[in-house]
Amino acid sequence: MLTVFGVLGMLGGGALVAHAYSNAQQVIPNQAYTSVVWRNETTEALFPETIGDPPNYTYEASDKKIAQWNRMGISEDTSCSKGLSGETKEKALELGCEAVLRATYVDLTGEMVATVAIVVMPKDSEAGSELGQYLEDQSGEDVPDAAVVPLKVPGTLAAKWQESRRNGMGGDPVGTYAVAVTTGAVDGRNSANLPGDFGEGVGTVEDRKPWMDEADALATTFGTHIMNLAR
Repeated sequence: MLTVFGVLGMLGGGALVAHAYSNAQQVIPNQAYTSVVWRNETTEALFPETIGDPPNYTYEASDKKIAQWNRMGISEDTSCSKGLSGETKEKALELGCEAVLRATYVDLTGEMVATVAIVVMPKDSEAGSELGQYLEDQSGEDVPDAAVVPLKVPGTLAAKWQESRRNGMGGDPVGTYAVAVTTGAVDGRNSANLPGDFGEGVGTVEDRKPWMDEADALATTFGTHIMNLAR
């Protein structure tokens, strides 16, 4: 009996150790640091060379093993009025936008281009959540706001990336920030009405949907990335 209880005790101890190890792997953001991540982290850390959606906690979004997008360039201009467009710009300025950090990425197929904007809102306010919610709501609009001014990068696949080539947008609220993304085709193809019966009762929505979905997924990935930086 002593032997049995001894083994059970060892198993119980092992379970506690395993549980403690599992808890140690959880991402618990440092709330105080989250609001200053954009100032305290390098641009290379904020906008890694590659980024992808982590399949589990053992991966960072910047891990090249799960890369889905390659960075083309980072903007030196952090102006809110120059980094955003349309109603998004108006709403961001109204809510007290402090800075817009932008970088352009191209997916691994070399066909889709995206500009990611980390919109810095006032500390200790709900502005980031409000702007992020506005961006999320745009996914249901027939003609969504493009949100981000594309950052073209000479000498790369994003050399001709411009406002007229934008096809989709997405967003994600991240604490005191809002992440906004604009997507388009590297070759300049624009979304349009679907042909024949495919476009019946749908207009341009379904044709634009793949671009919207990719923009939204990339915004979410960057949201996770920012929170990981604040651990």
